[in-house]
Amino acid sequence: MRMLGRVFVMFWFIAGGVGHFMLTDMFTSIVPPYIPFPREMVWFTGVLEIAGALALLYKPLRHIAGLCLIALTICVTPVHIQMLIEADTYAALGPVALWARLLFQPVLMWIIWVSTRRRA
Repeated sequence: MRMLGRVFVMFWFIAGGVGHFMLTDMFTSIVPPYIPFPREMVWFTGVLEIAGALALLYKPLRHIAGLCLIALTICVTPVHIQMLIEADTYAALGPVALWARLLFQPVLMWIIWVSTRRRA
């Protein structure tokens, strides 16, 4: 189960990270207005997502990579909150998708934790 969790996390973050570069304008449009340099921040977080996912492949880095991916997930949560605040702007996604994105964050963090923590 731990390996399945890691595979899921790797897929999730590699796909998301690649998306930051393929859909930069879309990702930039959802960066909250108080974040400086939104385009550069999208690229930076894309690099972090891909690097964190790839670091899971190297066992000595796995635990720290997991902690870093949890921290990254926490850091991007304001984007999901901002999208809910501006739900009218994202009407095409619908309220269910907006809430699901936000509510999935703790589930994702739990999957990362369980699949990357050191064994006792």
